[in-house]
Amino acid sequence: MDHFSSIIGQSPALESLIRSARMVAATDVTVLIKGETGTGKEVLATAIQKDSPRANKPFVTLNCAALPESLVESEIFGHKKGAFTGAVSDKQGLFQAADGGTLFLDEINSLPLSIQSKLLRFLESGECLPVGGTKPYRVNVRVIAATNSDLNKLIDAGEFRRDLYFRLNVVPLEIPSLHQRSDDIEMLTKHFFAHFAETHALQSPTLSKQALKTLRAYRWPGNVRELRNLCERLSILLAGRVIEPENLPHEFTHNNTDTGAILEFKLPEAGLQLDALEANMIHQALARTNGNRSKSARLLGISRDTLLYRIQKHGLATH
Repeated sequence: MDHFSSIIGQSPALESLIRSARMVAATDVTVLIKGETGTGKEVLATAIQKDSPRANKPFVTLNCAALPESLVESEIFGHKKGAFTGAVSDKQGLFQAADGGTLFLDEINSLPLSIQSKLLRFLESGECLPVGGTKPYRVNVRVIAATNSDLNKLIDAGEFRRDLYFRLNVVPLEIPSLHQRSDDIEMLTKHFFAHFAETHALQSPTLSKQALKTLRAYRWPGNVRELRNLCERLSILLAGRVIEPENLPHEFTHNNTDTGAILEFKLPEAGLQLDALEANMIHQALARTNGNRSKSARLLGISRDTLLYRIQKHGLATH
């Protein structure tokens, strides 16, 4: 069984990511998944776990941004009876619940600094200390973390530990945004339409060529999650129909001037120097974002690694 079949697409960037993820899955190495909100970080983490030697062991997940700071430490590491008001008995933490398996920490960028040090201790020694406890316990847990933020920027701001970042970033996997793999949109819409047709017992709609072109030109700030939600809406409201651009929500046909400008660009009669144009666009993106490479990459519709390669290729200052 192909555990990565849940990740739909055939773009080169996605296929490269899946190849790396397959190799990582076979090991016990710590993984850091990077990607914008809605790109499918938990889907990728689940596929890695299912394809790993720990597949039949617990897979425990926690969104680090979903709990107040006062509860995160107890949730992850557990607590001893009497450790704080309301601690009427010992409580097992997520590390204990995941023993032998995998713990997925989503939005690791939201983990408080005080708890980052305890996570670092586990990654270095395999030991955890419950809240109110004096004796650490050992567990055998693989950690997969995910972030939608630039951790280097948080490190510079003193909000994330550099040593923890190095421990988590053993094998980074960066999921491309949907805009960066727009060729996958046709395959994704067909998949979602078929899924929702079955779920709601309706006839699947289809996209006209012009509607597909419109979707490919859109910036997709919500990524695959946004596309999935759109497909469910269209599956219900326009079941069995051919969807035209006018059937799409207003934001898909308006306020998309940046993409439109690119699509309407015409090659000058005298030609141009493509390398010089690329270097100029990268320089503008870096200037607009004050040198933030992740934001610059998003402006240009490429991955951060691709941007770094092209910065080096053109000998541009990296701020």
